[in-house]
Amino acid sequence: MRLSDVAERSFARHETFHPRYGWFRKAYTVAAEDPGVFGREEAPVVIGVGKNMVRAIRFWGLAAKLIVEDPQSPNRRAPHFVPTRRGHALFGPNGWDPYMEDPGTLWLLHWLLLARRCRLPVWWLAFNEFHAVEFTEPDLEEAVTAQLEAVAAWAMPHPSSLKKDLSALVRTYSSVPRTGRVSIDDVLDSPLRELKILERSRATGSLRFRLGSKPTLPAPIVAHAALDYLDRYGRGGRTVTISSLVHEPGTPGRVFRLNEAELLESLKSVADDCDELRISAPAGAWQLAWSDEPEAIATGLLHDYYGASPKDARSGLAGDEPVGLELLPQGGLGTNATVTKRADGRRSHKRRLEALSPAEDMLQEAQGAGVA
Repeated sequence: MRLSDVAERSFARHETFHPRYGWFRKAYTVAAEDPGVFGREEAPVVIGVGKNMVRAIRFWGLAAKLIVEDPQSPNRRAPHFVPTRRGHALFGPNGWDPYMEDPGTLWLLHWLLLARRCRLPVWWLAFNEFHAVEFTEPDLEEAVTAQLEAVAAWAMPHPSSLKKDLSALVRTYSSVPRTGRVSIDDVLDSPLRELKILERSRATGSLRFRLGSKPTLPAPIVAHAALDYLDRYGRGGRTVTISSLVHEPGTPGRVFRLNEAELLESLKSVADDCDELRISAPAGAWQLAWSDEPEAIATGLLHDYYGASPKDARSGLAGDEPVGLELLPQGGLGTNATVTKRADGRRSHKRRLEALSPAEDMLQEAQGAGVA
């Protein structure tokens, strides 16, 4: 499998910011309420964060496949960004998890960040092609650099860009040694650290991917990822071996760091309650069989898991497409008068996003107070 087939040549587009609490949901909310805001000069005033953070929020929304560039944007130099079908199903009104309260949502976002087509090729290599048990950041950088040098279709990125992507990865999934002054970022952390999939040794400072069972990883999310993978990679037929879902690059086994027994246990528990899925071992090798389109089953699993069936919800490649504008406020024209003329002729930037979660409130208060 070639990296250029599963990922975009994209490096250090996050402005050195790893995803903060509330940013995934905020990317959706901003795009849903005003698709053009990310491309306008007044975006920092509208969204309430610095200019670089605006670009970072937009990037993480794109990377998690929650928003997408609107193909009908009137100005290609300042494109509009709209929610994807998946983004709207997840965070929209009557969505699966509007306030990102379910632990399974964090695992789903982790999967989406690394799913084809991935905007984080350095991360994709780290999870799919790096097999060291315990390692340092220079070890990981050396391995990723060697992998990228082998991609004939791509020019090598600047070493500083690789370092920024690796730093963002570590900060997203693992604690960072604290020296000196503690910043607001250290206090709030990244939501994906709760997955505990990347750990740092207190004794040596080395890193290691956490193998074995994941108590907070729901079986329906694992099964959804398997079916999402089948849809994205266009696997033919109606069966796939459990072994391939564990060992092939880009699979749930690699992304979630599961072995065959753990993946099999999750898929069995879901298949027992899903008529469209079946687990069997006809020739001694366990395999997953399906009787409907993987994307349709994957979406149905999320409906059942979250207990909600939002309109236009899709998974797989169809989930990456723009949501129907009729489902957005005022048909996608935007409900926020981000730049309006007042009676005295002066411009006003006043607006109000939908209610924020407690973590988002903390973040905005800290930013407003100028905490570093």
